[in-house]
Amino acid sequence: MPKKVHLEKHLSAEELKRRYIHASEVKSRRWHLLWMVCSGWTLKKAAEAIAINYDYAKEIIHKYNNQGIEALQNRRKMVRRRHKNALLNAEALEKLRQAFKKRPEDGGIWTEPKVARWIEQETGREKVWAQRGWDYLKRLNYSPQIPRPKHYKDDKNEQEALKKLSIRVMELQQKYPDAKVEVWSFDEHRLGLKPIMRRVGHL
Repeated sequence: MPKKVHLEKHLSAEELKRRYIHASEVKSRRWHLLWMVCSGWTLKKAAEAIAINYDYAKEIIHKYNNQGIEALQNRRKMVRRRHKNALLNAEALEKLRQAFKKRPEDGGIWTEPKVARWIEQETGREKVWAQRGWDYLKRLNYSPQIPRPKHYKDDKNEQEALKKLSIRVMELQQKYPDAKVEVWSFDEHRLGLKPIMRRVGHL
């Protein structure tokens, strides 16, 4: 069983959760990590769930244990170091911006791992973590995209039939411009309805 990392009790699990929920986007991941570790997660599993570098996660824990809450509130030194160790220069960053205007090689959408692989190819680095891909997505003002929910009973044939129906309606409207064309539909027929039995008073 993986050994759980030691976390000083500067704040309770409930307080860490509250700070995570109400924190800004920049700080929320750090509070999220601390809350998960405090709740019994191993550091490795927590870092994977939040999609941050394991070494970076260890640094957060180390600073929190030694400096307490101040370690998460004063981030100027770490931000300066992060810019100093930027993976892409201005030219490569603009090249990445242009790459975002097209679909990636697999034809899907741009994700953190795909950006990380792109940086590896562009810079020749052996390994770029997915977290850095997320950093560059945010730096270029891209946000997470949630796919539209898809019903488990959806039927492609019925969808095509509905499209054909709309085309048929347009054809009828063109053929009979003075007529009113309506499409009616109904649902469930109200069959099997069982009203609630209750006492009825008389006046």
